[in-house]
Amino acid sequence: MLRYLTVPVTAFAQNCSIVWCDETKDAAVIDPGGDLDRLLVEVKRLGVNLKAIWLTHAHIDHAGGTADLAEQLGLPIIGPHPGDQFWITGLPQQGAMFGFPPARAFTPTRWLADGDTVQIGHSVLQVRHCPGHTPGHVVFHSAEAKRAFVGDVLFAGGIGRTDFPQGNHAQLISSIRERLWPMGDETVFIPGHGPESSFGAERRHNPHVRDA
Repeated sequence: MLRYLTVPVTAFAQNCSIVWCDETKDAAVIDPGGDLDRLLVEVKRLGVNLKAIWLTHAHIDHAGGTADLAEQLGLPIIGPHPGDQFWITGLPQQGAMFGFPPARAFTPTRWLADGDTVQIGHSVLQVRHCPGHTPGHVVFHSAEAKRAFVGDVLFAGGIGRTDFPQGNHAQLISSIRERLWPMGDETVFIPGHGPESSFGAERRHNPHVRDA
């Protein structure tokens, strides 16, 4: 079964998640935006073996530590979708703009597309391409654990910003309704910022995307 621990990192309190297979103890880290020392302390405390980096998208608070972590531990970088290439290229400028530590661009080991899967140990997660916040944003869904790691697509009571370059509000709403809701009302999602919620709760109460 998939297990996870969410660790807020960077000045933006971005929810970086360490996910692992409880049988093999193999693990991946989702969106290592920064504070790598803190993340590695948690990896050691959990006793898991970090095998990969998975990225939902390439904004600085989600991807700023990726190049350094990959280099330090020899990890493959999985994701996001190629639509975020320009965000990856611009990571050094993003870091300077928002006052982050220096960040480096990188080349993903594997780009992701809608319908792909990623695997850690015996746990397989589905990949859904959910553009709108960024053009290359992806989401990771574990059907067995009824969990989805959604980055900045959806929040408890809110949705991702679409005023960044190549953001698209209509596309974001479509991604949520057409790609997230079918995962099931009982599915709990881990957003890029703030507390967890369920898709069912957001369908009932989120003013941006609730059912009519």
